[in-house]
Amino acid sequence: MGFERGLELIRGGEYFEAHEELEDEWRDAPAAERDFLQGLVHVAVAWLHAGRGNRPGCERQLEKAARRLDGYRPSHRGVDVEAVLGGVEHARQLVASGSLSLSRPPV
Repeated sequence: MGFERGLELIRGGEYFEAHEELEDEWRDAPAAERDFLQGLVHVAVAWLHAGRGNRPGCERQLEKAARRLDGYRPSHRGVDVEAVLGGVEHARQLVASGSLSLSRPPV
């Protein structure tokens, strides 16, 4: 339930709440699922930082998200990881150009 709720919260732009929900899920997850869940936590936190104007924090979280999710391509647990990583890469390019106006991540 925490996993689906976390995704719903990201989709709704409620990034802090999504991070909390997914972090709880991550703590109880088997080892093989932890990087996936942590990657989604990093996505939520990156967007949270962007919304708060924290460029360095956003950049760090986007990097971590890309690294953690990469091994779960093309999809995992019903999530189009390829699309999420595309959104992360697009966000990285926007942030590098000086913008923190990110559209919602494709989760």
